Amino acid sequence: MIPNKDSAVLQGAFLQADKLCHPSSLSFIHKSAWSQVGCPILQALREVCGQDEAGYSNLKALTWKKKIVCAVWLKLLCSDAEEDVEASWRENPFFSLQNSLPDVNHVVLLELVKSTAAVHIFTGFLLHLPRPQICTELERLMEHVRSDPIREEDVHFFLDVWWELWKSRDEHSTEEEKSIELMFADQFARLSSKPSNVSPQAAKRFKLDSSDLTNTDVLYILFHALKDISGHITSPELCFKVLCVSLDALYTSFLIDQEVLLPAREKLSIICKVISTRGNDENLSPTLVQEAQRDLHASLTPSQFQGSKIKPTEALQIIADLVQFGENEGLLKGHDGLNLPAFQLEQSLRRVLMRLNEAESPEAAAAKEALRGLLTSLTLPDTESSPETRLHVTTIIISHRLQDHKDFAALFASETSWALGDERWMSCLEKNAAAFRQHSTLISLSSTLISKLHKEGSDVSQCRKLMKIIADVFSGLSLEDKNKSLAAMLGLSSRGFFSSSTPPAVSDAFEQELNMAFNCIIQGGGGASASQGNLTTAVSLVARVAFQNPEATLRSCCHSAVFNRGAFSLMAKILQQLPGLRHQRGGKGGDEGSDAGSGRSLLCRCLQEIIRNKLLSAGEREQLLKFLGLLMMPDQEEKVESFLAPQEVVKTFVLPNLSAAGGSTVDAELSLQLLHAALSVDVQEAAPSPHWVLACSPFPLLYVLAQLHHQTLRCWEQPLEGAVHLCSMDTKELLVSVLTRLGQVVGAEVELALSSWSRPLFWLYNKIEGLDWTVRFHLKPVWGQHFKNEVPASLLEVCDLPEQEWSGLDLPQYGQGTGLLAWMECCSISDSLLSTMLSGLSLDQNKPDHVTMFSKGLLVALTQTLPWCSVSQWTRLLRVLKELISSARLSVPFSLEYVDYLPLLDLRRFSSELRLSVLLLRVFQLLCGSSCSDWLPAGGWAHVGRLYAHAVRETMNSVKAKLACASSGALTASAPKAPAPEDSSPPPSSARAHKLHEDHLKESQMEEEVDVAPSQEVLFVLSQLFCHVQHIQVMMPGGQSEPLFLCSLEILSHYEAVMAAFPDSCSSLESDNTRHFFSTITDNLQNQEMKKVLQQKIAQLVSTAA
Repeated sequence: MIPNKDSAVLQGAFLQADKLCHPSSLSFIHKSAWSQVGCPILQALREVCGQDEAGYSNLKALTWKKKIVCAVWLKLLCSDAEEDVEASWRENPFFSLQNSLPDVNHVVLLELVKSTAAVHIFTGFLLHLPRPQICTELERLMEHVRSDPIREEDVHFFLDVWWELWKSRDEHSTEEEKSIELMFADQFARLSSKPSNVSPQAAKRFKLDSSDLTNTDVLYILFHALKDISGHITSPELCFKVLCVSLDALYTSFLIDQEVLLPAREKLSIICKVISTRGNDENLSPTLVQEAQRDLHASLTPSQFQGSKIKPTEALQIIADLVQFGENEGLLKGHDGLNLPAFQLEQSLRRVLMRLNEAESPEAAAAKEALRGLLTSLTLPDTESSPETRLHVTTIIISHRLQDHKDFAALFASETSWALGDERWMSCLEKNAAAFRQHSTLISLSSTLISKLHKEGSDVSQCRKLMKIIADVFSGLSLEDKNKSLAAMLGLSSRGFFSSSTPPAVSDAFEQELNMAFNCIIQGGGGASASQGNLTTAVSLVARVAFQNPEATLRSCCHSAVFNRGAFSLMAKILQQLPGLRHQRGGKGGDEGSDAGSGRSLLCRCLQEIIRNKLLSAGEREQLLKFLGLLMMPDQEEKVESFLAPQEVVKTFVLPNLSAAGGSTVDAELSLQLLHAALSVDVQEAAPSPHWVLACSPFPLLYVLAQLHHQTLRCWEQPLEGAVHLCSMDTKELLVSVLTRLGQVVGAEVELALSSWSRPLFWLYNKIEGLDWTVRFHLKPVWGQHFKNEVPASLLEVCDLPEQEWSGLDLPQYGQGTGLLAWMECCSISDSLLSTMLSGLSLDQNKPDHVTMFSKGLLVALTQTLPWCSVSQWTRLLRVLKELISSARLSVPFSLEYVDYLPLLDLRRFSSELRLSVLLLRVFQLLCGSSCSDWLPAGGWAHVGRLYAHAVRETMNSVKAKLACASSGALTASAPKAPAPEDSSPPPSSARAHKLHEDHLKESQMEEEVDVAPSQEVLFVLSQLFCHVQHIQVMMPGGQSEPLFLCSLEILSHYEAVMAAFPDSCSSLESDNTRHFFSTITDNLQNQEMKKVLQQKIAQLVSTAA
């Protein structure tokens, strides 16, 4: 510590005081002499502290007081330890100031503390000492207080030290103040750890002072000191103070083990009464409020000093004796109305008696009775502070970040009466927004704003300012607290601050903010690849506007997700981080509409509005599906539940729309897609039991789906008025998938508790009886093994099936000769049924007439089945046809309709493909014939065209695969063979052996020819396929089937590719003939544009062999 002018002033003052003690000195001064010799020191300290300089005096005064108290105290300690000067100047930062002072004793220290009102400084240093040394210093203090003359101010000084020890001011100190206290503690530790450098007597004395003490009970010292000086209590104020301090010490050291928590409102009431009793209502200051808070906190917090030597009953008895003394001396009757000592004593008495009553102790009965009597005698008026005082105190606590300022901020926000037209309220809120960043406080502020907005004649500018402040406070919350606040706001109102009575100026300003927020999000990159930084910003923007108006914000989220291309992913990610918007618990404002209590989330209601009010395009429907699919998907990594529960989506969008009695096609198809998405969520993770589907009326839902499937069998018929009509075969595919998956889920639950589900199970089975028989097979997972497989009786005539598992139904539409039709329909239902049907087919292949009749019957059955097949069903039927052809159970003779003669080619390996193509040609000849041509509308013909194109592509793929395999085999076969060894040639003496060798060579040459890639055969098969496709396209009504046109182009492309890859496969003459032949076939097309494109493609078929 560097010497300066202030140090010199203090040094001079101490030297002057030392001279005034002549012939003695400051090291031998008595308490009675301080009033004569202490004046220069106090005058110098006032000068150094600069108390006349406004704004700087408090901090400077406090610092210098600390320095001088520290220096004097350390001088005493160093003197006791007889510390070596050489060591002190190196290790003691206070050496310069300390060494400049004359020798002093403890009277100087304690009187200096008392005269400068530096009790809190003294106790701050005291609390940095070890417990034994604290007791030593308190003993010295008591010796000083008990020394003559004992004045009332000495007792006050003792009580102030006691209470400051309980208040423990350290947490309110500045860094500089704490550094002085820490340096003091370090110096004491240094002095107590180095007694070897001092004389034996000094070491012994210092050791006794610091650690060799038998009494370390602070409470014992204080209470017994109080007992000793009780005779010097001469005024009611001092008597009240003694009782108050001792009661609070008893309470905090013996009667509580954790802090007593009071509501902020009760704390405020006590603080305001304390301030009022001091008469400082008009001149409120942060220091005054802070001291009142510290007093209250100290009286409610367990003390760090617990009694070990003194017992609670002993302390209580000392207090009771003091009460008796006060009553005898008439000191407890001197209160006039409500004053601070009386009020504080009343509070202390109530606290102690409440605890003593909880713990019955016979030993303390008399003492308790004395305290009760004292409490009864303190008849204080019950007065309340004015609202202005309460508001002023609260704003001071918040503005200066005093103790519990966040609790008082919550109280501040909840007091609606303070907010009505008080500028101080708004100013405090505006300047201290950070103090209100807690969930409960924010909701209180929001309720206050809502009440202001709904009040007639409210100040619009003030409301807008308050709304901005609240939004700023919300933006400063953590994401967890934001979600809590969003959920709470939804509990207040789904429209947040806005209702029908909100002033238009406020609503318009919010609309601008809402639009700006979403424009920033979309323009800033709303795709799936949005960075984490962009996502965090987007979440903050959406959360901010959502807190102000959840419904409008979710509506904008839904609109962006559906109508802004690619935005669904970002919107889903945003909402997944805002689960506070997940559910609505019902508003209080009565403006929620009829859906508020329906159990549907606000998001679902917003999406319903979009679906109900606007016809969505295919792309928009796809975005909606993806959006909801993402929201239903839980985050496995973060272990966070989904934003939307699958059952909520099903209840909102599926159950109301999937009704056989009414609805639109789009609704039904969209509902099926959403149901499929909801059921797919459980595929991703292990579904809990019971499954959520059980809460969605599963058996009625299965029945409705079964009805829809039943209607798909008449999808090419004109629907009845008002009925749901699924005209898309893709939707039928989805329907089957949903029906199967839902059946599996429900079936698993049924098996777990069959007795509980037997009644609805039989209900469903009986209801299904009125639908097409094929529907039951899709519900097989629900039935399990409880019911037989029921099929048309005619099916059992063509297929051998076990009676214990299968039974026949007499159905009017399945009469004589319809067995193969039912058989084909069964094959198309599922892969397992397909295998069962093929293995059970009853056909005697040894009887050609049976095979012929079967083939004709199958042709008719296939013609009847084809138009009502979905793609997956048609794929199964193609597998059946290929299996029947390859096993020679289906006879399809290949005709020469499109060739004048059968070329000299080996077509055996392509026999199945050619026969299948001819079979399909025959089917379409029947279907397009006069007896069947009116079966299908335009949509039906387009569908069968797609199915046929699918079959042709499968055939082409099969042909290409065989060409590829043969090509690789040809390369292997054409590789040069190693010459045979000379000794392996046949001996000339054996003619028979020579002939065998020649036969072997001929066979090898034939094998090589067979292994050559069958490019000519492939070209022939492709030409037949092209002709068949063209023939069918010409036959079909309209002749404009786009799938067949595209299929023809693909065949020509493959034909051209084979010619290019195998130049020797086709000569120039043959290619000319092929082009002429293909052009002639294509001339029959009605559509001129298709014909032109195909003929251009045909003209490119030029052989490269030339």
